[in-house]
Amino acid sequence: MTQVIHSIKDVAAKYDVIVFDQWGVLHDGTSAYPDAVQTISGLGAAGKRLGILSNSGKRAAPNAQRIAGVGFDMSAFTHVMTSGEALWLDIARGAISARAFHPIERAPGDAAAWADGLPITITAEEDAEAILLMGLPDGSEMPGFAAALARWMARGLPIYCSNPDRKSPRAGGGLVISPGALAFAYQEMGGRVVFYGKPHVPIFRSIEVAMELPPQIARYLMVGDSLEHDIAGAQTAGWDSLLIQGGLYADAFAQGEGDATLARLVAAQSCRPPTFRMKDLR
Repeated sequence: MTQVIHSIKDVAAKYDVIVFDQWGVLHDGTSAYPDAVQTISGLGAAGKRLGILSNSGKRAAPNAQRIAGVGFDMSAFTHVMTSGEALWLDIARGAISARAFHPIERAPGDAAAWADGLPITITAEEDAEAILLMGLPDGSEMPGFAAALARWMARGLPIYCSNPDRKSPRAGGGLVISPGALAFAYQEMGGRVVFYGKPHVPIFRSIEVAMELPPQIARYLMVGDSLEHDIAGAQTAGWDSLLIQGGLYADAFAQGEGDATLARLVAAQSCRPPTFRMKDLR
């Protein structure tokens, strides 16, 4: 049964490593959540080993800059890993044969910046060997991609999706569709999709390697706001998990009793309940 806690300090002593999702936990894409900066600083000052594991299509360094930009002291974190970093590393070591990628990006130039240092080209769709799906502009809607999905299917282009999230929280409690929604739609059409990021176990293992503490000798806690990605991924990796209610599911928890709301959400995602839950990071 999921334990309700009021502060992460209530359980922090149980864990050797605490790993945080980014959007919906630390910040909303624009501002840090009210108590999050102080909480991270306090955990860092107490000597707790902290990490960030984000389904961001960008590399780790620009994500660290974003997090620092909303007020976090990045010296509190031992390691930052993103799904975009994991894909970059796979291409760099030759695990992916494609060399011409057509990008789907949140802002123009994101893909070119991400690809710096790789032996690949960012190219027009007609010259592509694969689709690089790393971001969607805010305000995107699925019907707008129908024609592109059909063209990619006709050519048999694989999608490399470096952000499996279907939705992401934004300032003011809003939600926007994220690359995962497009990737899953393509997969349902019969297209080939290679996902990077949570809930897939390799990215959890990458954090364990970076921390130099395998789970056989260390206790890990994943703090996230997505049952599908953060909580289910942590469970598969053998970690405990803490669900933040104020991110992706803020509206659902605001409109219903906590235990009943969680049970409904867990049933919809076909995952096990998290170890803990609390309203927001504090």
